[in-house]
Amino acid sequence: MDSDARISTVTVLGAGSMGHGIAEVSAIAGYDVVLRDIEEEYVENGYEQIEWSVEKLAEKGQIDDAADTVLDRISTTTDLEAAVSDADLVLEAAPENLDLKQDIFGSVERHAPAETIIATNTSSLRVTDIAAELDDPSRACGIHFFNPPVKMDLAEVVYGEETAESVAEAAYQFVESLDKTPIYVRKDVPEFVVNNVITPFMEEAGWMIDDGSATVESVDAAMVYERGYPMGPCELNDFGGLDVLVHTREQWDQPIPNSIRERYDADQLGRKSGHGFYDYEDGEGVTYDSSDAEGVDTLRIEARMINEAARLVGDGVATPRDIDIGARLGGRFPEGVCRRGDKIGLESVLETVESLYERTGADRYEPAAYLRELVSDGDTGEDAGRGFYDYTDGRPFFYVDSEIDDRGVLRVTLDRAERLNAFNDDMFEEVRTLLETADPSAIRCVVFEGAGDAFSAGADVNSFTTADPIEMMDIDETMTAVSEFDRPTIAKIDGHCLGAGLELSLACDFRIATDGSTVGLPEMDLGLIPGGGGTQRLRRTIGEPLTKELVLRAKRVSASQADEWNLVHQCVPGDEIDEAVERYVADFVSGPQTALKVGKSVIDRGADVDLESGLAIEKQAFSLLLTTDEVTEGIEAFQEDRDAQFDEL
Repeated sequence: MDSDARISTVTVLGAGSMGHGIAEVSAIAGYDVVLRDIEEEYVENGYEQIEWSVEKLAEKGQIDDAADTVLDRISTTTDLEAAVSDADLVLEAAPENLDLKQDIFGSVERHAPAETIIATNTSSLRVTDIAAELDDPSRACGIHFFNPPVKMDLAEVVYGEETAESVAEAAYQFVESLDKTPIYVRKDVPEFVVNNVITPFMEEAGWMIDDGSATVESVDAAMVYERGYPMGPCELNDFGGLDVLVHTREQWDQPIPNSIRERYDADQLGRKSGHGFYDYEDGEGVTYDSSDAEGVDTLRIEARMINEAARLVGDGVATPRDIDIGARLGGRFPEGVCRRGDKIGLESVLETVESLYERTGADRYEPAAYLRELVSDGDTGEDAGRGFYDYTDGRPFFYVDSEIDDRGVLRVTLDRAERLNAFNDDMFEEVRTLLETADPSAIRCVVFEGAGDAFSAGADVNSFTTADPIEMMDIDETMTAVSEFDRPTIAKIDGHCLGAGLELSLACDFRIATDGSTVGLPEMDLGLIPGGGGTQRLRRTIGEPLTKELVLRAKRVSASQADEWNLVHQCVPGDEIDEAVERYVADFVSGPQTALKVGKSVIDRGADVDLESGLAIEKQAFSLLLTTDEVTEGIEAFQEDRDAQFDEL
């Protein structure tokens, strides 16, 4: 099938939690949407959920259009033929039943135009099996959203065995148009990418409890406090429901740990039933703390995840980067599975799964051929210069995106939206590396901003429990690289700007914030003080009294209050920040580059010396600038009553 048509009309079949969520995000993105289910009651309930959610988002200013505008894009029906007759994309979100999904696909093919893309939101069935009865399976693909679609940033775009490249590309672009992050699943394997690497995290803890090598509390504590995961594996099982894991493993005839099976059989499914690994009804719920973590073999769990990632890469299912994006966004993992494998050392991972495989004979421990290949070739990770990633030609960037436009504006995006752009050690290093390796002669100014709903919420608290204290003391090297960069730097603050985020902005020359933003230094609430220049740069910016307010009281203030304190240079409405930043950028792009560089240096150097020394620095710089072509152009432009053309020198 040749599908180059752009998608403008979307039909969602199924008005349950996933279906109405997909319909909502599609309408928010500007698509005309038809929401269909088999009963009017189901459709009405789904629409009411959308209505409630959209109105809440509009009240909070989290969508661009008015609630009524978004809702007007959605129509509802129980008539399948009418629902799909004009659709560019039909996405089914029915229960995980193969016969049902095949029936739906067949009905869609009979009634939809030939160029319509038919997609499934299945999380565990194979796209190829669902599309098996289609006359033209090339038009089918998977678009697996994560629950809830309105909040989760990830979607897996899945190839069936017959999926046309143009169909997968159109689906990928559709996901991007929803302001979500797509990853490709290029081979139709059960459970796709994210579930394949996350399931071992939850499952292996059960096997460890079964063989007595860990307890519920110890394995959860170790994975959270020693390895930095947001939840322990037993806690995560309880959160999602043990029935979900059991049904998925049963579906593909996979063994299930007794510690999970017994709870499932007793209807102890987790939070939803009041009991699971923990007691949420009569007990305290989750009961582990850091003192429970000792003696757990955390590598056993991580090695299984890394081994599964290697299997996916080796089989051509997904790239290491897509696997890592999936684990971060879909599983809220602190870093990607492949990246963590490269840090641990793949030889240790292989040794662990080999030992378990030899001891148990269980297929789940069989080392992936690609993992063996990497280790055999000496590509064992970061220390070796190559592993899943290549570290030999400059370090890969995982959390910082950058681009230089044709005007010489370097735009740096802190891209860890799943953690509100909270800094981990990689992110600090990436910002520093980016600036230290950049060519200043090609750059006229730098704009820092955050992906998603925050500039940066600070340093990742979970990373504190796993970080080397000596390395954490080097945070200011990143801030120094920002402050000493010899081109003007701008922090574009939209959302939370806390802790290390505020310290980064303080290292910038200019701070422009939306009126809905919040700034502060909450480290004192953790028993810490700011470690990236927050006590010193802040004092030099707003003075000692206000600095003590923010630091010692761990105070957070609105951007408008920060504006009154001269902590930010401008505070503007959210829809005006791009324009406000552009006014600064325009001045720096068209301005005298040598004078801008020298002026910044003189101001910064003069701040650290007495007045007489500062005046001497200024005098010397002034004299040197008198000899430049920029001064000649500036004087001639003044005399000729025209704008100086510094950018043409």
